[in-house]
Amino acid sequence: MLCLRSCSDVRRWLTFATGLVECLCFAGAIFGWASLVFVLKSEGYFSSLCVNSTINGTHTLDCRGQDEQFSLVFTIASFMNNFLTLPNGFLFDRFGTTVARLFAIFLYTMGTLLVAFSSAVLSNLLFPAMSFLAVGGLLLLMTNMQVGNLFGARRSTIITLYNGAFDSSSALFLIIKLLHETGVSLRVSFLFLSVCSVIHMLRTFFLLPRKFIPYPLPEQYTYGISCGRSQSLSLESSTENGSEKASSEETQLKTDITPKQERSFRECLLSWFFFWHLIWLSVMQLRHYLFIGTLNPMLQRLTAGEPTLVSQYINAFAVTQLCGVLCAPWNGLIMDRHKGRPRAPGESERDADLRASVLSLALTAFQCVMFSLCATIPSLPLQYATFILQVLNRSFLYGGNAAFISVAFPSCHFGKLYGLVMALSALFSILQYPCVTLVKDVLNGDPFYVNVGLTILSLLAFIHPIYVHLHCRRQAAQRANTL
Repeated sequence: MLCLRSCSDVRRWLTFATGLVECLCFAGAIFGWASLVFVLKSEGYFSSLCVNSTINGTHTLDCRGQDEQFSLVFTIASFMNNFLTLPNGFLFDRFGTTVARLFAIFLYTMGTLLVAFSSAVLSNLLFPAMSFLAVGGLLLLMTNMQVGNLFGARRSTIITLYNGAFDSSSALFLIIKLLHETGVSLRVSFLFLSVCSVIHMLRTFFLLPRKFIPYPLPEQYTYGISCGRSQSLSLESSTENGSEKASSEETQLKTDITPKQERSFRECLLSWFFFWHLIWLSVMQLRHYLFIGTLNPMLQRLTAGEPTLVSQYINAFAVTQLCGVLCAPWNGLIMDRHKGRPRAPGESERDADLRASVLSLALTAFQCVMFSLCATIPSLPLQYATFILQVLNRSFLYGGNAAFISVAFPSCHFGKLYGLVMALSALFSILQYPCVTLVKDVLNGDPFYVNVGLTILSLLAFIHPIYVHLHCRRQAAQRANTL
């Protein structure tokens, strides 16, 4: 028995560690787009859109059309990244971990292969390639977040840690940029990423469940590699004659999740919690997407087009992205800080989780406003502070998004609700392209007024924590009256 428990602990920590590496090294590569754009420009992608122009008698090369095309690639990829999370969430909830991950690995591998075999002549291959990378990477993250269920009291911390690792994986394109500068071709780098899909496959079959990891975790729950015949396997032998045998994983999952379905998916969807959470995510996500998508031309403008200086700031931005995995767990610790403490009389675990989430939601909104203010001020040295605030806020944003959905709604709807909120926020994020066009065609390349408008829009995110706080106060008052 002791040997089985020890093996189970090893498997649990191995699942956690390999999932962290997967999210850190692969899943969120699309958000390192600024680093990859630098490489793609040097390779001549979309260079046919650059035209000769004359400004004050000086002949220059106007590449605004090229920048706009790169921005369009990122806009479409980031939209697909979020919008297709909805069908992916239904796929995950309906068919389980294995099917969802196989689909994710297929998309990710197709994306890396398309980039590997693209060229300046085949620049348009970037559109499907980046979309496949984005969608496949986020689906890998979605299937990994359930690993938090294995750690009980530290569930939110694990979820936010994985989201932080997802953010930090944007540094992958920085590594590709640095390798490119040493002579390693873009094709070799992306072919290597394609081969790494074998690792994802092995982890899918040996270190993750076929269906789901339930929460709360039942006793004797097993999954993945078998350590021997545990007590949970007796569930299989207890079936009636002629009935189909179910695995211990499936049996425990059913007995755990069925009683927890206190609210239907429709009720969750129509709740104020879902609506204000959607607004909270959408306005901040739009701010981040526009910043990442326009970072390269913004630095071009602030540095007067000095390539060395632009490269220096892009490298600095990419390096700060590595800190996402260090920043995100703090958000989880904020949400889990009540675990282990005695709760108020009559207070449920869910009520305590909601109360703990208020500080996290408000702090994330405050970070976004500060980040947006720094990005608005046209000062080149100040952008270092902008980079730091951006990665801090982004780590809190996506980790807090997943953690809040996991505590505010039944776990059986997590995939669908997570996918739906990401899909709806994706529709909102399409506004980034009209904003880019407005800056380019109307404001003569100066994004100041657009940045001011987005900063004001970010203030809407404070409504969500205020609403959750008022809800918790009402619940506390009802419990007091009942007692």
